Amino acid sequence: MTSPRATRALLDAHGLSPNKRLGQHFLVDANIIDRIVRIAGPRPGDLVVEVGAGTGALTAALVGAGAEVVAFEVDERLAPILRETVPNVDVRFEDVTTVDLDEYLASPAMMVANLPYNIGTRLILDVLRRHPIVTSMVVMVQREVADRLTANPGGKDFGLPTVVSHLWGIPRLEFRVPPQVFLPPPEVESAVVSIVRRVVHPDAGEAAALAAVAFGQRRKTLRRSLRASFDDVVDILAAADIDSNSRPEQLEPEQWIHIVEASRD
Repeated sequence: MTSPRATRALLDAHGLSPNKRLGQHFLVDANIIDRIVRIAGPRPGDLVVEVGAGTGALTAALVGAGAEVVAFEVDERLAPILRETVPNVDVRFEDVTTVDLDEYLASPAMMVANLPYNIGTRLILDVLRRHPIVTSMVVMVQREVADRLTANPGGKDFGLPTVVSHLWGIPRLEFRVPPQVFLPPPEVESAVVSIVRRVVHPDAGEAAALAAVAFGQRRKTLRRSLRASFDDVVDILAAADIDSNSRPEQLEPEQWIHIVEASRD
């Protein structure tokens, strides 16, 4: 189950193949799986949410580490495979983006997953902002998504996902992953990112909304992109010790909170 040949044989035995529309790229390298589990570090009895259970390779490794796993999978074709590979796991065949995890989960949990490419960024940011019951994440995403989540100010990868990931958590690029460890191999590199939730500033939501306005006009200076948000935008930026000719990618994530605070003075 953790090699290309074994995974292909498992799928063939059930008359299945990966669904491109669902962004399915099954992780088939035991070393990568073990490394993800080691980074996540679940202790016996810890609750883990997995998104995109696939054939159950990562699921089984998490169970083997002693975790209590709640797995989400939208492809019901995989039900017989998952009954075979992880028979005692609670697998929910529903779209996790429609689930209120704070209501569904009985206790704080970590999210460990090889995320489908088509929901990676949206799910991570949504979980950070709306589901504090998820206290940490170790997730596989496209490399470009990982670069955006962990970018430094000033670069082309720095954007709204960076601001949100830093205001709600502490993101870290753990390691990059080549295409050949997946079945089928994707056309891009992947990477594993960890995010530990931080104590969130009460103005984080307003700060992220303001950043969204500015990044929606990325080529404009802040004095231009934020003038619809504040009548006295130049004075507010000055009070926050920010050059009004700066562009949004030049600001540290915390500086968006400083702007919100300055707007109230």
